[in-house]
Amino acid sequence: MAEKFIVEASARHVHLTAEVFAVLFGEGKELTVKKMLSQPGQFACEERITVVGPKKELKNVSILGPFRSANQVELSATDARSIGIAAPIRESGDVAGSGACTLVGPAGEITLSEGVIVAKRHIHFTPEDAEKFGVKDKDIVWVRVETDGRKAILGDVVCRVSPTYATAMHIDTDESNAIAAPRELMGEIVSVD
Repeated sequence: MAEKFIVEASARHVHLTAEVFAVLFGEGKELTVKKMLSQPGQFACEERITVVGPKKELKNVSILGPFRSANQVELSATDARSIGIAAPIRESGDVAGSGACTLVGPAGEITLSEGVIVAKRHIHFTPEDAEKFGVKDKDIVWVRVETDGRKAILGDVVCRVSPTYATAMHIDTDESNAIAAPRELMGEIVSVD
């Protein structure tokens, strides 16, 4: 039987620099942990913002901590289209030339000239698990998921390997809904490109 890993749906969220957070929430305000996430040190915050595009806005968008060195807004393709943003499919951190938006918080707003992406499907691996699964950092794999009535094989999944990760695959809400993903879903690698 093939080795399996958890597949998690990642809903719309933003990563912010401390400087932009201060503009949106006021000087001296800190991120407030709401809940810890599966990746070590990562957390969802109590604070929420509005993401504004040319057509409309998305309210109550979650902020993930800790602070980052660059601002990034991760939306599903449906979210991005609905608010009028052309968001490319990218790996996290690859925001050069990506979509633009305005972020609105309780203390202010800021317009980002880039930073809106649809996150590329990916699997976080510890180095030990990467070796066990036979993959290296930046490998592209195909993953089978077994769901009730919507079994699928997902391609173009990038492997990301780091000792700071916990092994888990991330897909967005569009992908999760398309495969009718249950609350707990496991995946297995069926081939490496």
